[in-house]
Amino acid sequence: MSDNFLEVIHAAVQKTREDQLLIELHGKDRRPTSAAQLLHLVAHARGFLRSHGVKPGDRVALLAPNSARWVAADLAILFEGAIVVPLYSRQDPKELAVMVKDCTPVLVIADGSELAAGLRDAWPEHCPIEDMLDVLAGEPVHEPPRPVAPTDPVTIIYTSGTSGEPKGVVLTRANVDYMLPQTRGSVDRITGGKRADKVFHFLPFCFAGSRVMLWTQLYRGNPLLLSTDLQNLVAEMGAADPHYYLNVPAVLERIKNGVGKKIAERGGLALALYDRGQAAFRAEREGKAGLLDRLTLAAAKKLVFSKIKQQIGPSLEFLICGSAALAEETQWWFELVGVQVYQVYGLTETTAIVTMDIPGGVRPGYVGHAIQGCEIKISDEGELLVRGPGIFAGYWGREQATAEAIRDGWFHTGDQGDLDATGNVRIIGRVKNILVPESGHNIAPEPIEEKFLAACPKAEQCMLVGHARPFLGIIVPGDVPKDAIDAALEVVNASVPHYKKVRAFIRVAEPFTIENGLLTANQKLRRRAVEQRYRAEIDKAYAS
Repeated sequence: MSDNFLEVIHAAVQKTREDQLLIELHGKDRRPTSAAQLLHLVAHARGFLRSHGVKPGDRVALLAPNSARWVAADLAILFEGAIVVPLYSRQDPKELAVMVKDCTPVLVIADGSELAAGLRDAWPEHCPIEDMLDVLAGEPVHEPPRPVAPTDPVTIIYTSGTSGEPKGVVLTRANVDYMLPQTRGSVDRITGGKRADKVFHFLPFCFAGSRVMLWTQLYRGNPLLLSTDLQNLVAEMGAADPHYYLNVPAVLERIKNGVGKKIAERGGLALALYDRGQAAFRAEREGKAGLLDRLTLAAAKKLVFSKIKQQIGPSLEFLICGSAALAEETQWWFELVGVQVYQVYGLTETTAIVTMDIPGGVRPGYVGHAIQGCEIKISDEGELLVRGPGIFAGYWGREQATAEAIRDGWFHTGDQGDLDATGNVRIIGRVKNILVPESGHNIAPEPIEEKFLAACPKAEQCMLVGHARPFLGIIVPGDVPKDAIDAALEVVNASVPHYKKVRAFIRVAEPFTIENGLLTANQKLRRRAVEQRYRAEIDKAYAS
């Protein structure tokens, strides 16, 4: 088989011609696109690109929500030898303008007049911005993919920019050629590789992990069910009834908390079995379970947790989770429900993946072992370093930033990491997020935030503060009662040394969202933005 992922995808899609390859979900309505129809759309888009002078190596930006049209445009650009710059359709146009100014595309493909108008307003000196429907109506070009050298860039993906301006991560054909056999092999090990999987997908294709999931399914010739409305995700997920899907921790936390709230409202025997079942499961894991624990756990699984599984997804076999650290208790909770969560760790700069959990090797709280061909180590400062064929070519137009990120062949992830005796990786937090209060201790906020959320089910978000302050405090958005926060902090503070105790909290009404600029596009905290937004409230809490 060819190592060229573009040729493999082209051959796989041709082979499955009449099969439904992409299925858009509009509520409970399914709108399938066969492999032959996808190739037809790709051919028309390639003709449009050629007629507009797009040449190999040119950058073409793609601004659209997930759809079969998005996939067709992506493949058309790639098959023409051009470089795809995927943009997040829900991002502020001013932020998008920074990205397109940086990569200087010859063309932007926008799905709809609203997206196009927003970008035009934010980018007065814009290049041609063409409507997706016009692009898919060009004169068809039915040819194999143009030749692309292994070192040629195939995509520039902009980082989410938790601090400072986003940078364009350049991934080459060789990066993707290396990664897709890894992901295909991993999926086949989990599923047995015996059938076509029902794979649901809702995360935007413009993100590296999401894009690798898309390409993996195309590489396998496997159908993909696409969400088209995140506001209607529950209905779409029910209609899809998938075997698995890619997640971020925020979604799994939301599912777990939502189930807990519903059962708490119902009360009675269901609530008692739900709580006691979790306690018995914890005792079993710790090797402390007695006969009563085992009987309780068996009853809870049969009467409560099996029903939760039916609600979450009758056909659901497992979940894949990445992007951020997943709380250990949440991973255990899904296992109790009967759904194994496989964690994946990586960054855009590593072609999305560094480590992956494998069947029989899952350890909650850890993100798996390094994939084949990838080397990892922990620096003297506790930072996780990575080396291998998945490491990106560099940041677009930023030689100094590239040199700072890749030193002596090792990519510096910016993540604090730890390895167990088998090489299983645990991510502690971001190096740059370290808080140093007046005590002088270095404190990673993420583990304390995780403890707080586990102890306070009524809170969906929080953020630790306290850098250069006398003690730690925590911001809690939303309508969370004071007594619930007090109780959670009592639990947290009982489990940490004195310098990690949280001695103040700041309640704010507005949740952290992408729209208000307090979360990145893939739902990571923009810590600096949160601190700036609530500077007055933080100062007041410390003054009192």
